[in-house]
Parts: sequence; C-alpha cells; structure tokens
Amino acid sequence: MLDVIKLLPDSVANQIAAGEVIQRPASAVKELMENALDAGATQIDLVVKDAGKSLIMVIDNGCGMSETDARLCFERHATSKISRAEDLFAIRTMGFRGEALASIAAIAQVELKTRRKEDEVGTKIVNEGSVVKEQSLVPMSVGTSFTVKNLFFNVPARRNFLKSPQAEMRHIVEEFTRATLMNPETGFTLTSDGKELYHLYSGNLKQRIMGLFGSNYAEKLLPVNQDSERVCIHGFIVKAEYAKKTRGEQYFFVNKRFIKHAYLHHAIENAFMEMIPKDSFPGYFLNIEVNPADIDINIHPTKTEVNFLDVKLVYAILHAAVRKAIGQHNLSPTIDFTETPDLNIDFGEVAKSSSPLIMPNVPVDEMFNPFVQTTSSQYVRSRWNDFPQHRDKPSGDWRQLYGERIGLPSVNNNDVEDENAAETSANTQYLQVSQTYIVTTVRSGILLIDQHLAHTRVLFEKYLKQMENHSGASQQDLFPQALTLNLNDASLLKELQPELENLGFVLEQATPTTFMINGTPSDSAGCDILELVEKILDNYKINRTDLQLDRKLNMAKTMAMQLSIKAQTRLTEPEMQNLVDQLFACNVPEIAPNGKKIYVIIGMEELMEKLR
Repeated sequence: MLDVIKLLPDSVANQIAAGEVIQRPASAVKELMENALDAGATQIDLVVKDAGKSLIMVIDNGCGMSETDARLCFERHATSKISRAEDLFAIRTMGFRGEALASIAAIAQVELKTRRKEDEVGTKIVNEGSVVKEQSLVPMSVGTSFTVKNLFFNVPARRNFLKSPQAEMRHIVEEFTRATLMNPETGFTLTSDGKELYHLYSGNLKQRIMGLFGSNYAEKLLPVNQDSERVCIHGFIVKAEYAKKTRGEQYFFVNKRFIKHAYLHHAIENAFMEMIPKDSFPGYFLNIEVNPADIDINIHPTKTEVNFLDVKLVYAILHAAVRKAIGQHNLSPTIDFTETPDLNIDFGEVAKSSSPLIMPNVPVDEMFNPFVQTTSSQYVRSRWNDFPQHRDKPSGDWRQLYGERIGLPSVNNNDVEDENAAETSANTQYLQVSQTYIVTTVRSGILLIDQHLAHTRVLFEKYLKQMENHSGASQQDLFPQALTLNLNDASLLKELQPELENLGFVLEQATPTTFMINGTPSDSAGCDILELVEKILDNYKINRTDLQLDRKLNMAKTMAMQLSIKAQTRLTEPEMQNLVDQLFACNVPEIAPNGKKIYVIIGMEELMEKLR
C-alpha cells in the first residue's frame, strides 16, 4: 500500500492559513494598519478602491525596514516581536506572530516599499501568490508603503463569498475606527474611490471620538478615569439618554488593542441598570491597561479575544468606574444660576413681606354627577373653558380639516348593521378613558379601542401606500436641519434615501457623514425629525438580517410608531370619531403593526354577568 501522507507546498499552506487571518478586505486593512502603528508612525494613510477588492494601500512615516527585513517579512512566522514562547506574555505591540504579511501575499499581488532613516534609498519588493517577482532599490521618504491589489485573485471561491461593496466598505470603516480610536496622537486619513472620507488630526481621545462619530458627541460623553495597582481604566461612556437600540458604539481595548468581551460588557450594562431601556445598549470607548503578564491574547487568529488572569477583579473595577462616572454626572448642577431679568428676585424682601399667601383657585364643578349621562367631550370642554387662558381659543374639528365621513363602519355584521350605520354614528357618544382608550357602544356591547395602536395601524397602512405609489407629501423646512452620523450609518441612510423620499423626506448629502434635511413628511409637525431618522436607522439595523422583514414594512412601522398619537393625549369627540372611521377603513383593523390587539368588544352578557 502506498503512503498517503505528504507535505503541502508552502504556497498551498499559506493560502489555507490565510483563510484564518484574512477573511475579507477589512482583515488586510486591520493587519497593515497595526503594522504601521507598531512602526511608530505619526501619520497613516489608508486608500481603498472597490471596497478593497481592487486596491488596499497603507502608507506610514514609521521606522521602515532594512533590505533584508523587507524580504524576510513575507516569510511565514517571521517576526521581530518574539523569540520564545514566554515572550507572548510580555507583548505590547499589535502584531507578533508573523502571519499577516505571509497570509496577504499568498492571496494577493503585493508591492512593498520601505526605507529606514539611516538608509539613502528604499527597498521595493513585488510578491505575487507567495512568489517574489521583483526586488530593487527605489528613492522614497522614510517609512513604509504596502499596496495590495486584486485580493483573492488566486482563490476565486473566497472572492465570490464577499458581500456587496457597501457591506465590505462598512467592515473596512469599522477596522479603521478600531485602529484609530485609542491612538489619537497619530493622524489618519481614509480615502475610498478617490473621495476622502476621514481626515483625523492628532489630538486627544475626545477629539478623536468626535472626528469619527460626529461633533455632536461633545455633549454625549462622560469621562471615565480609574487607576489602581493592577488595573487602570480610561476613556468615555455615552450618557444614558443617548443609548441606542443597536450595538455599534461599544469599544473595549486592552493595552490599546481592540477586544470583544461579553463578561465585561455585562459590567457596564449592570452599571447602567434602570437608567436605560432593556432593549437599548450603552455606548462606551474604554481602554483597560493591565500588565501583559496578566492577559493571554494568543487565543484567536484575529487577536480580538483575550483571557484575563483575574477577570472578576477587572469586572469589579470597571463596574465601579462606570458607576462613579454616572454618579458624578447626575450630581452635577444642571441649572444656570447666572442672573437674568426673569429671575431678578430679592428673596429676602419676599420673606419680610407681610402680605398673606393666596392659594390658587382650582375650579371644581360641585354639581357634576358621574352617574348622569353626558358626553365626556361636553364635560371636558366645560371644565377647559373655566380656565381664562382657554376661553377664547376655538376648538379644532377634524371633519373640517379632512372632510367629514358619516357613519361608523361596522366592526362585524353582528355589531353594526350597514343600513343603520349612519343613524348609529349620529347617536353614538364617545368616551375617552384615562386619555388613552376610546369607548363607544355597538349593537353587541361596548367597543374599547387603544388610541395609540389604532392610529399606528392607520399611519402604517398610509405610509406603505405612499411608498408603493411614490406619493408622500412633503413640507419644506424654512431652516434645514443637519444630521451628522458615523460613516457606516451615513452609508445606510444613503441606501434608505429613496424610501425616505417616498415618505416625504427631502434629503441632501452635504458631506460623507452629514445630511441636510430640507423637507419632512407633511404629518410630522411637532416631531423631533433628527430623532425620527435615527430611530429609522436603528430599527433598520436591528432587522436587516431578518430576510422576512421587508425594508418598506420596517420603515412604515417605525414612522407609524413614532408619529402616532400617544397615550395620555386628550382627544375631542370629532377626533375620536375620525380615528375610528379611519381604523375600520384599514385592511387589518384588528391588529397593530407590532402584533398587539387594537380593540376588544365586551359583550352585554359579559357585562351583565359582572354586575350580578
């Protein structure tokens, strides 16, 4: 029997190894930028084309390499960082295993140019599929330039599994963000297809966060500073009121290396307990400094997972540091005590005054009898008119605004007969309970409607129809609002722009990360438009992986939930009539877009049973 075990050629072994380290263009970006940081660069420029599939170029002004090192760096496990296994527990550099360049060279066409300060000229090496094609001397400035062309050119199956250019670009931006966040002293640029997306100047961490996520983060951040003998934590958390429904602003670093750690994330969630909704995520940008001997980072090819020698200690210190930052913020004064004309009061004189205190007059209808049949709107209006500031204000009537619809549509054939609909509507009285539920009578008993869910269903079907027919009405804003997003969210908003415009938004992209909102849906008056658009983005990110949830359904649902009337909103009787008319004209009046029942009918037999 012939022997069957044989050694793989180096080129094949490198391609297999590359599959663990270089999974997509963003993986190559990560490795090259980390190498540039390890070289001590103060300026790093990233250039990509076709979301990294055609070109990835990283240029730095770091220490450079000698001619011998330049040739050797493409060999597998060639590294300057370690020489024995024990060195793994003293690592303070980003790379150390010597796999990245060998993996990239195995699946791409790579050109390296590098020069040290003490050398007069640099070295150029062209490597294609792990084979050195050229080595020569070139004039150049101090530093290193890596150019990666046609990634996965010799592994077409891997190339076919890459996502869309937009998706791959989002991964590149995320790796760029991770590399730049905790290195604010280094300047960075990111250029995609000839357009500069980021130009980050050297500065401090807060400036770097603002440069990456928008200048509006200046008011969203709380500093975290905790020093102890074994663990030091520095960075920022995002205030509780700015927590988002989606992940994306959670950044942990250990000794400036980005990591993922669910246990430590729980420490922050626990610190924010009862301050943010359960379905929201706190934001943070935190660096944990520990002795390299207390962590093991050599447990994953991408080095984003670590083991702590005493993770419970880190958890406790992190939790305490975040709670301290939150507490200091909540205890800070929020009132500006600068003297203003409206508050120019001498409280000493007020105290000396002998004038008697006069209790405010609260009108009470002593003749009101809850058991006397009268419409709620008559009672509310009579009480409302007791207050002088409301006597001269005319009450609104939806029928005049939108056209009167006579007749309460039947809930079913047993409740309201078609031929008696108009008579029933004319004689029906509506009652609003707790300014949340609409109550009226039908033939079989009492109809109880949740006004918020009812209006949500009405708007949901309206917005779906607008997107289908491209008929959304818009109102032009006299003062356009600027919406600043991070680059990934800006890319998503660009994808959603056609649907948003069908709903009545008028958007103009001013910069890669800023949109001007020049027009808004006609029925969005009084709504925080910036918050509305951000919620649309958040919900889209939450549900975009669910192939069964259509983008239009998602957007219509978000718009309807945000713009519908809420609980604790007073409605006039005509407004209630109009809402009920619109609800039972919907295709699905029984169920709200979130799956909840909109109304219930309490039958006469059930009522009589409860009264026995």
